[in-house]
Amino acid sequence: MQLGSGFGHMPSRNYLNRKIETATFKEIQELQEAKLARQLDYLLSRSLFYREKFQAAGIRRRDFRRLKDVARFPLTTKEELRESQAAAPPLGKHIACRLEDVIRVHSSTGTTGRPSFIGLTRRDARMWTALTARSFYTQGVRKTDIVIHAAGLTLFVGGLPAKDAIESLGAMFVPIGTGASEKALMAIQLLGATAMHCTPSYATYFAEWVRRQAHLEPRALGLKKFFCGGEPGAGIPAVRTKLQEDWGARVTEGLGNADMAPIIFSECPQQSGMHGNGQEYVLVEIIDPETEEALPIERGVSGELVYTSLERECVPLLRFRTRDRVTVLDTSCPCGRTSFKLRCIGRTDDMLIVLGVNVFPSAVRDVVSSFHPRTTGEIQIILEQPGPKVAPPLKVVAECGGEGGDWNALKTEIEREIKAVLTVSASVDLVAAGTLPRHEMKGQLLKRAYESRAAG
Repeated sequence: MQLGSGFGHMPSRNYLNRKIETATFKEIQELQEAKLARQLDYLLSRSLFYREKFQAAGIRRRDFRRLKDVARFPLTTKEELRESQAAAPPLGKHIACRLEDVIRVHSSTGTTGRPSFIGLTRRDARMWTALTARSFYTQGVRKTDIVIHAAGLTLFVGGLPAKDAIESLGAMFVPIGTGASEKALMAIQLLGATAMHCTPSYATYFAEWVRRQAHLEPRALGLKKFFCGGEPGAGIPAVRTKLQEDWGARVTEGLGNADMAPIIFSECPQQSGMHGNGQEYVLVEIIDPETEEALPIERGVSGELVYTSLERECVPLLRFRTRDRVTVLDTSCPCGRTSFKLRCIGRTDDMLIVLGVNVFPSAVRDVVSSFHPRTTGEIQIILEQPGPKVAPPLKVVAECGGEGGDWNALKTEIEREIKAVLTVSASVDLVAAGTLPRHEMKGQLLKRAYESRAAG
C-alpha cells in the first residue's frame, strides 16, 4: 500500500492526511517494515556509530526481516549520543550525511548542561514540518487561527519547527518567545489571537500575571485554544481543569523529543490521550525500563517510549530510549484516528522510589491540584539526598489558595489523599500563594536541597 507523506496534502475537515491517520494496523505495519528496511541499509552504509554498535552486539542486517525483529537490535541511549559527539564533533559518529548537507542544527541539554546538537538536512526539515503540522492539526490548529508562540525560538526544537508547521497550515504565527508576557498580552489584544503554544507552566504563570499586572481575568482575552507541551501537566486532569477554567479555552497537549521530532504525539479535541502522528516517520515501541523487554501496545500498558527513525538523513536513530514514561489509554478514538493514544506520566530519570513504590512528581502535583481552590496546584518535592530512592515521608511543599481556611486540616487532607492515591506517606508543608517560584518554560517540581548544601 502506498501512503503519502502528508506534506502538502489537502486536508479534510478532521484530518490532515486521512489515508495515513485512518490506516489499518496492517497497512501501517507494512509501510513501517519497508521503510525500516531501507533505513537500516542507510545506517549501515552511512553511520560509523551504528556499524560499530551492530558489530559489538553481534547483529547483522539480515537479522531484520519483519517489523517484530527490531526488538533484537540494541537500544540507543542519550549518553551514547553525547559520547559520540564528544569523540567526533560537531555532530558525532552517528551523523549519516555530509556536513555540508546540514541546513540547521537544534540542541537539547541534559542534566550535565552540555549541549547535544541535532542536525537537519533539507529533507529532514521537510519531514519535521509535515509531522509537526499534523500534530498541530490534530490538536485543532486551523487556517483561521492566530497563534501566539510563547515558547523558545532559538535552538529549542519546539521553536522554529513549530513556526514552519503552523505557517504550513496557513495559520498566523506570532513569535513572542519566552520572558515577554507584556508583549504576549499586547499581541493577543491587538491581533485578536485565538490560540497560544506554550508549556503548561507558562499557561499557569501567564494567567496569574494577567490578573496581577493587567487586572484582567484571563478568559476575557478571548483565547480559545492552548497547545501545551515540553513537560507533563496539560494532561493532568486537575491541572487541565484549572487552566480551562482560567482561560475559558480548550487545552490539549503534545509530546515530542529533541533527538527524534518536535511533536510526535498530540491530542485531538476529544482530550482523551495523545495520538501518534508520525506513523510513516517514526516507529514507536514501549519497553519495560528495567528489563528492556518490548511490551505490547494495548490499553493499560505502561512503560518507556522508544523511537526509531524511518526516514532520516542526518542523525537517524535506532531504538532510542526517550526516558519518557507513558501509559497507553486506548487503541481507538471517536475521532476516527487509528493510532493508539497515550498519556505521559513523567520522565524515568525524575521518578522517585519510596519504600519500593514508584512516584512521579507530576502525580503528586495532580493530587495537590485536586484541592483547588484551597491550593494553587504549585508544589515542590524536597530531596535531601540524591534519588531515586527517598526515605519516607516524601517531603512536599504546597501552596495554599487565596481563600484562607484551616491550614492544619488541609495539610492532613492532602497527606491522606497522597497516601490513598499514591500509596506513599508524605509530609506536606503548606505555604502562602505565590511563595514557590514560577517558571515560564518547564516547571521544576523537584528541589534538590543537597545540591544547595554542597554549594554552600
